[in-house]
Amino acid sequence: MKSEEDPSSPSIWLARARSNLILAQAGKRIRGVFLEDLCFDAQQAAEKALKAVCIFHGLDFIRTHSLSSLIACLDGGNIDIPDHIREAAVLTQYAVRTRYPGVAEPVGIEEYQQALLIANRVINWAEKEIEGSF
Repeated sequence: MKSEEDPSSPSIWLARARSNLILAQAGKRIRGVFLEDLCFDAQQAAEKALKAVCIFHGLDFIRTHSLSSLIACLDGGNIDIPDHIREAAVLTQYAVRTRYPGVAEPVGIEEYQQALLIANRVINWAEKEIEGSF
C-alpha cells in the first residue's frame, strides 16, 4: 500500500477532506451541478476531518456518515470540541437524504453556503488539532 493511501494516517484523511471541500466550493460554478450534491461533498469533508481527528487520537469509530456519532466518539475520548464544531451534526442530512430526487426539499443557496462554512470550520479545527500537535 502506498503511504498516500494509508487509512491509518490522519493526514490522508485531512487531504481527502480538503478534496471534498474543494469539490463542494468549485461545483457551484459548473452548470448543471445540484446544490444537494455539493452539500454532500461538504458533509463528506466534515466527516473525513472528524475521522482524521479520531484516528489522530487513537479512537475507534464506527463506519458511519453520522457526524453526531463521530462527535460522540470524540467526546468519549475527552477531546475538547468547540460548539461551532458540534454544529456540524446538521450536515448529516446531506449524507443520504438530499442525494436522491424527491426525498427532501431542494437545497437553496443560503443553505449551501452555510454547509460550506460549517465544513470549512471543521477542517480548520481538525488541522489545528492534528497539525498543531507536532
